[in-house]
Amino acid sequence: MLSVRGALGAERRLLRRLRSYLRDESSRLRRLRRFYEKVQALHQDPKASVDNPLLAFSLIKRLHSDWPNIIYSDEATRNTQALHAGLREVEQELPGAEDLEGAARALMRLQDVYALSVQGLARGVFQRAGHPPLYSPGRLASLSADDCFHVGKVAYDTGDYYHSIAWLEEAVSLFRLSYGSWNLEDRSSLEDALDHLAFSYFMAGNISHALSLSMEFLRYDPSNQRVSRNVAKYKKLLEMGTGASTGPLQRPNSTRLQSRDAYEELCQRPRGQPAPERLLHLSCSYETNSSPYLLLQPAKKEIVQIQPYVALYHDFITDAEAETIKGLAGPWLQRSVVASGEKQQKAEYRISKSAWLKDTADPVVEALDRRMAALTGLDLRPPYAEYLQVVNYGLGGHYEPHFDHATVRELPGWAVGGRGVTPRVVPVVLLG
Repeated sequence: MLSVRGALGAERRLLRRLRSYLRDESSRLRRLRRFYEKVQALHQDPKASVDNPLLAFSLIKRLHSDWPNIIYSDEATRNTQALHAGLREVEQELPGAEDLEGAARALMRLQDVYALSVQGLARGVFQRAGHPPLYSPGRLASLSADDCFHVGKVAYDTGDYYHSIAWLEEAVSLFRLSYGSWNLEDRSSLEDALDHLAFSYFMAGNISHALSLSMEFLRYDPSNQRVSRNVAKYKKLLEMGTGASTGPLQRPNSTRLQSRDAYEELCQRPRGQPAPERLLHLSCSYETNSSPYLLLQPAKKEIVQIQPYVALYHDFITDAEAETIKGLAGPWLQRSVVASGEKQQKAEYRISKSAWLKDTADPVVEALDRRMAALTGLDLRPPYAEYLQVVNYGLGGHYEPHFDHATVRELPGWAVGGRGVTPRVVPVVLLG
């Protein structure tokens, strides 16, 4: 989200440039309209005659000088060049193709993890069928047909027809509503969406629906030879007995562990109060862990769950401290990696950016380390603990279920027992 905020600032600067461009162009177009109305009036006057030497002179001058000046307007060129210069100023801050693809995959990830409908997402609603909204933004934002097409195409390009069909269906539906009206933002069209959707259904085994979508495509572009050949192919397949696919499309299983269903069920479960009988065993307390450091300001502990044991410490870090740590980490954020043997690499199951802060980075980091050590009784100095890791999950970021322990005996800071490697306990502080 740090990168997104930077991109938002770049767009604001582009908006200022566009406002100047619109102002200058509006002034030029007003003068252009006056010229048009003047010449149009001359052509509408039945008494006007080129026998009049003054009118003849004006006509020759207009055709020789005025019309070329209008068509090859230096002012229009200057206005456009100023707009181009504005784009070049922020070019380094603009997202690239990888960012666009990542944002599309983030929407698909939200769709999956929270069981959201694509139709609802396109309208700006984050809601499962029959459930209250999971998220209610302050301002409703919807997606255009072109937006949905581009999300679907990211899935389509990787052979993920489970997602491409859902998003391209929504794109087709929205394009049908606005067919014939062109929008500056649209780089795709109803024909593009129908073409990709038809092939997605074909690859998913639904030949009859691929045929009907291709036939609809030909109503808009009857001379397209490639789609015509596809229609002939689909008809032949159906004649051979290959009918519509009846089984539901299976979502691609990219999860490393076989616990995706439980993981997503927990994400989709509404946050409610525990059962009354469980409340009897839960409690809150002030904790010092016998540490002089916490004597005057004990930690506020809430036992959230007995089995497995989960404790939550309230107000452990202040908003000001959190903002300081985020500010320190911001310039150092890099794509998070995972261990692969003795190397580290990026992975689709971990989408975030991370930075590491030593306790010498700032007195706030040192104080937080000391507070965690006092509360847990753990030695937080390397190699017994890692440096403070600040993680920014951004747009649809996540870390799928995983084991948080090493499997390499040679790593420092791990106790090696008779049956493998025992992980150390790492305190987690949420910065909000």
